[in-house]
Amino acid sequence: MTVDMLETKRKETVKQKKVAWGITGAGDRLAETLDVMKQIEKEYRDKVEIYVYLSKAAEQVLKYYRLYDDLRANFDRFWVEINANSPFLAGLLQTGKFEFLLIAPATSNTVAKIAVGISDTMLSNAAIMALKAFVPVYLMPTDYKEGPITTKLPDKKGLKLRIRKEDAENAKKLAAMKDVFVLEKPEDIAQVFKMRFKWEAKINP
Repeated sequence: MTVDMLETKRKETVKQKKVAWGITGAGDRLAETLDVMKQIEKEYRDKVEIYVYLSKAAEQVLKYYRLYDDLRANFDRFWVEINANSPFLAGLLQTGKFEFLLIAPATSNTVAKIAVGISDTMLSNAAIMALKAFVPVYLMPTDYKEGPITTKLPDKKGLKLRIRKEDAENAKKLAAMKDVFVLEKPEDIAQVFKMRFKWEAKINP
């Protein structure tokens, strides 16, 4: 048996880990997050399967920012929210199908719901059910720190917004919860994968 045959056989016998990536209806840093996730998918594709779950609003925003086709072209496993329990992401998380749940970017609405335990959407329900089952949840809130920010519109023009104190405080509430990890920027997502799968990353030339 050749070295190439042995490597092929080894890959076939290694069970891939699964990660659920939830996207909410946030435009801020959406393109940057997609770029990071595309790179992660390439780097870890032999070891990790990424399952993408869109909120209803996320589907609309991705199309508005002309990113929907790019997402579909790079991720085969793809679902759009019908209601809080369909697709049944919460159940898959509770039964241990995923290593962790990533929600990025996460709107202030989703962050607030998770912070106070409201589970009336697919992603807020999934996050709360995951935590009940001891499954880690990583979130990248759009409203991370109080103060003014400039976000990019679909036409690349800048839009100045204010992150309210109340929204920033909800992000802090999440950070204080057990098994919840709050990320500040898209680049932090790459560090999560490196930390959790550092011994299994595919080395690209």
